[in-house]
Amino acid sequence: MLNDEMAGILVKAAMDARNRAYAPYSHYQVGAALLAADGRIYQGCNVENASYGATNCAERTAFFKAVSEGVCKFTAIAIAGGLKGKEICDYAYPCGICRQVMQEFCKPDFQIVVVKSETDYQVMTLAELLPHGFGGASIV
Repeated sequence: MLNDEMAGILVKAAMDARNRAYAPYSHYQVGAALLAADGRIYQGCNVENASYGATNCAERTAFFKAVSEGVCKFTAIAIAGGLKGKEICDYAYPCGICRQVMQEFCKPDFQIVVVKSETDYQVMTLAELLPHGFGGASIV
């Protein structure tokens, strides 16, 4: 279970990562902070591309960064998103592809923190956000 102190650290790290987003087309900047089971935090931001299909979300950027460094066990992720130069005004929920990546690497009790501000955020589990998820056990 994510305690308030660690949730606060992840929220701040996600908001910080948001500032590094490359979003010249949508101007919607997203930052993520992924907590590995060993306590390390991997930040990610969205990286847009003119072909849109080549765009990568902040959540997947954080996961792929961690996995590329040999880390495959995770506890929680915080996600902060909003228009460039503006205060965050709504929670940024992960898209379907990001939820599927979470399903690949995380247990049902993996915690997802969606952020409006350093003090206004919601916490839910992967099972709540992706009921009946499709994972490796579904194909073996």
